[in-house]
Amino acid sequence: MSVLFSSLCRALQLLVLQAIYGNNIKVLSEEGGLRSFQIHIYIETPDEITVSAKLHSSNDNAKFVGKSDVSVEKVGASNELFYTFKVHYLPPITLTCLLPKSYPSHLPPCFTVSIQWLGILSISSLCHMLDLIWMDQPGQEIVYQWVEWLQSSSLSYIGIDNEIILGSYGMPPYTGDRRAFSGITSPDSDVPFLMNYNDDKCRKIFSEILHECCICFSEYAGTQFIRLPCQHFFCSKCMESYASIHVKEGTINKLLCPDVKCGGLVPPNVLKRLLDNEDFERWETLMLQKTLESMSDVVYCPKCETVCLEDEDHHAQCSKCFFSFCTLCMDRRHVGITCMTPETKLQILQERQGSSQLKAEQRRREKEMINDILSVKEVLRDAKQCPSCKMAISRIEGCNKMVCNNCGQFFCYRCCKAIDGYDHFSDEGCELFPRAMVQAWEERINERQILGQVQVGLYADQVHTCPLCRQLNAKVRR
Repeated sequence: MSVLFSSLCRALQLLVLQAIYGNNIKVLSEEGGLRSFQIHIYIETPDEITVSAKLHSSNDNAKFVGKSDVSVEKVGASNELFYTFKVHYLPPITLTCLLPKSYPSHLPPCFTVSIQWLGILSISSLCHMLDLIWMDQPGQEIVYQWVEWLQSSSLSYIGIDNEIILGSYGMPPYTGDRRAFSGITSPDSDVPFLMNYNDDKCRKIFSEILHECCICFSEYAGTQFIRLPCQHFFCSKCMESYASIHVKEGTINKLLCPDVKCGGLVPPNVLKRLLDNEDFERWETLMLQKTLESMSDVVYCPKCETVCLEDEDHHAQCSKCFFSFCTLCMDRRHVGITCMTPETKLQILQERQGSSQLKAEQRRREKEMINDILSVKEVLRDAKQCPSCKMAISRIEGCNKMVCNNCGQFFCYRCCKAIDGYDHFSDEGCELFPRAMVQAWEERINERQILGQVQVGLYADQVHTCPLCRQLNAKVRR
């Protein structure tokens, strides 16, 4: 009767465990009255836990260079190197159990404990604790208590608070409890395994819950979001519109993380997902163009607009049409002769327009050159050229520190010199604000002061003193 009762208890306990742990439990065998199963136990960890691995040499450090949220530190007088990184999730503890025929009346389950990130000595202490739990509750169905203890108390029991130190690499294996199995082998395999597991788990959990987009404030599942390398994330619809607008307007230097305090780059593989084929090709073209424009020795052929390299004498030769030209005035190469000024060139071209010897095609080309010179002259009348990419920029108001929207270069609007910060305006004689603008501000301020003084005289019984500057002010209206 007791044998039949024990068999029934084992069957019922296995059904209960399957109902509780679902996909985390796997039945291995149910033959001959013996039932074996395996449970993956995801332990409760702090929000973030530090993992450290002792490195054998500085060569091990080089294998992990480029990983994020990691550091290499020397500890103690022996200058031991520890590779440190942070994770939110750890691989589960694997508890494998075999329920003997006399369980739970006389014998506990036969079990093994396997952990990928813990040393054999610590796992052996966990096995010893499971034995103690059975001894405290003999004759009881104990597997559930084991699982709950491993999930909630195993880390604190072995003295782990917020940091795990992997293995003792190079040391002889500890011949401890035969039921304890450690997956630790070497930093080369353990560190990437833990980091990849944490990344995969973070992505999976992120995709399963709802998030709010910081742009449109709508909620979507994680699968509808784009996560950037800086770890900021936005919904796909907003990111597609954001990327498409910048590409269409040509402002790809502003195609950064939409978070105003970040400024992280949006990588090409993400842009390829966000843009259609036409926009992505335009983005590649604009990136190439802006890269070439940022190079000081790159110019464009004035005839066919092919990219050319400028030599130290300010000359270049086109590799496509073989036109040799001066990179200062963009005319045919003139060794030893000063460049013709735009005004002189304009005068010559205008005089040639009245010549009867010009053919129609030549007259048309020179007419276009005249219009180009006049257009540039008109643009530069109220604008300055960026010292980096030569883009014409006009200031409407504000200070003399300007930024080029084409290449991002900061420069002084007064002298057109490339700058960084505000030291230029105190050290090199240029004013931050134009004198005329300062005078206009002073005149407006003076008008307000005069008006305030008149009101104080008219409404003497309603005068109040400013708590900051002690200026008298009359309260005219409610």
